[in-house]
Amino acid sequence: MIEKARAEDGQQIRELTAQVNAFSPTDVACVEELWNAYLGQGEASGYSFLVYRESSRVVGFACFGPAPLTKGTFDLYWIAVDPASRGRGIGHALLERVEAEVQARGGRLLVVETSSTPAYAPARRFYEECGYHYAAVIHDFYAPGDDLIIFEKEFLPHSTSLAKEGGNTSAPEGTASALISGG
Repeated sequence: MIEKARAEDGQQIRELTAQVNAFSPTDVACVEELWNAYLGQGEASGYSFLVYRESSRVVGFACFGPAPLTKGTFDLYWIAVDPASRGRGIGHALLERVEAEVQARGGRLLVVETSSTPAYAPARRFYEECGYHYAAVIHDFYAPGDDLIIFEKEFLPHSTSLAKEGGNTSAPEGTASALISGG
């Protein structure tokens, strides 16, 4: 069952994040920072957390929110699935729910940023499988040799983006695609 995260989910979200091998301690700290903002201010913080719950156990989560200074653009900040629960469609279900929430809030574009490292290759494939299009790369963004890969998905049927006009929507040869810590 997917629902809005509750205060008591915080510890499980932190533990789940720490279990994802691709995430560094800095990543775990970032998730905790966003979680704390969400706890303190709710969605007024700019962050929304959804959890995929089986009984009382959180087996996946997503964090998203409106991109500042934009009209209808949202960012997917984090999505992760417990490594023991991958391959069961939990990541897909979470992402579909995020997309529905974004559209319900008037969103027209969902942006995903990820790393080009091999550890994030499953995530990049996941986003491409879910209809996200390669939008940009910023070389050496995270560190030398670790590029920022940006994917996007538009929700307006009359969009005129390169992806909708039949342009190149795949990541360039040799770049990695985003990491979903599950799928």
